[in-house]
Amino acid sequence: MEKNLKNVLVISFGFLLLFTAYGGLQSLQSSLHSEEGLGVASLSVLYAALILSSMFLPPVLIKKLGCKWTIAGSMCCYIAFSLGNFYASWYTLIPTSVILGLGGAPLWSAKCTYLTIAGNSYAEKAGKNGKDIINQYFGVFFLIFQSSGIWGNLISSLIFSQASTKVEISEENLACCGAYDCMIDTTNTTGSGEPPNSLIYTLLGIYTASGVLAVLLIVIFLDQIKSDQAETEKEILEKPSFWSTFLATFQHLKDKRQCLLIPLTMYSGFEQGFLSGDYTKTYVTCALGIHYVGYVMICFSAVNSLCSLFFGKISQYTGRKLLFALATVTNTACIIALLLWKPHPKQLAVFFIFPALWGLSDAVWQTQTNGLYGVLFEKHKEAAFANYRLWESLGFVIAFGYSTKLQVYIKLYILLSVLVLSMVTYGAVEYIEAKSSPGTPTATKKEKVAPVTQETHM
Repeated sequence: MEKNLKNVLVISFGFLLLFTAYGGLQSLQSSLHSEEGLGVASLSVLYAALILSSMFLPPVLIKKLGCKWTIAGSMCCYIAFSLGNFYASWYTLIPTSVILGLGGAPLWSAKCTYLTIAGNSYAEKAGKNGKDIINQYFGVFFLIFQSSGIWGNLISSLIFSQASTKVEISEENLACCGAYDCMIDTTNTTGSGEPPNSLIYTLLGIYTASGVLAVLLIVIFLDQIKSDQAETEKEILEKPSFWSTFLATFQHLKDKRQCLLIPLTMYSGFEQGFLSGDYTKTYVTCALGIHYVGYVMICFSAVNSLCSLFFGKISQYTGRKLLFALATVTNTACIIALLLWKPHPKQLAVFFIFPALWGLSDAVWQTQTNGLYGVLFEKHKEAAFANYRLWESLGFVIAFGYSTKLQVYIKLYILLSVLVLSMVTYGAVEYIEAKSSPGTPTATKKEKVAPVTQETHM
């Protein structure tokens, strides 16, 4: 096997093992630690730490430690979060959430840097185009990585299904599920959500072991970047410099198109935060039980991955406007239906329809918003994608931050309002583009932006 490809596979399977654990844990936080909103508070703190991490840490750590040891060290931050869940309290979960958030940005930046160097190195030896090889390497990475959402959630559901006592949920308790929830701890009132401690510890043990295996895989099998590639690494990290990128992030807000895209970018964080924080707890756990959360999120992950691939292919023929319209209509229909629907165990299929449709919409928000940034700000990609990470992460922080303070129907109205505002401001961006370059069909321009898409998913 070609050496660079071996390293790509090592990183890919390392991330697969790590995010099998983290993805499963994130989906369960609101249900597993619902007391006083600890679970969603930890996620809010996590994404706030990620914002700070994105601004300051990646260039410094990669320059000091190199890509390999930055990846290995950052992965240990994720293991700390798994360990914090063993004895979940405000004194364990919040600090470990901060640690994970701080490790998130260096992990993804080091991965992108390593794959870029590996791609350029192989292309130089083989006499091929560097961009083509890099795109192939990222394609291999995401092909393997994307399945982590399926495995992590499958493990949690299979383990929690082993619970010997299945409590029948009364109609009175079911009335507290859905949009007009009773603002109470549904896992205790329904008796459906709290699995035995032995099963929780078993799950956390598997997740922690998965993270440890990921670190060992990187430490043992991932090659250091050779000295003849050190200059390439230096160029990637120092062009542009750390402080110029930091300042450029905020200077980029002088571009009115960037300001108009803020609602759309934040909406991406809002809608993902709602699904993993509110839908899983108030609809799924409340009416079916915590052991169904994994199955529901598998449905979301599978549809999201397939649609991301599909929309990436057809966007050159349909244009982004049509896809944005499809996502808007789908999300709006889901929000209205969630406001009207009273979840009941007899309507099992409906619990899976919503995440499937949500996955379809999210695939558009991820692929097309990234593509839009790539096309509009081609000359200022660093600053543009730094803004993307900043505003989407802020959307996550706000969504998780108010999760325990408001009833679900209010959150759905907020979600709908932000979606409408997003489409109005997005329409203004398209109008500005059409006016400035009437002869250029910007919708058909293609950019490879997959690495940035997944960064916001931690």
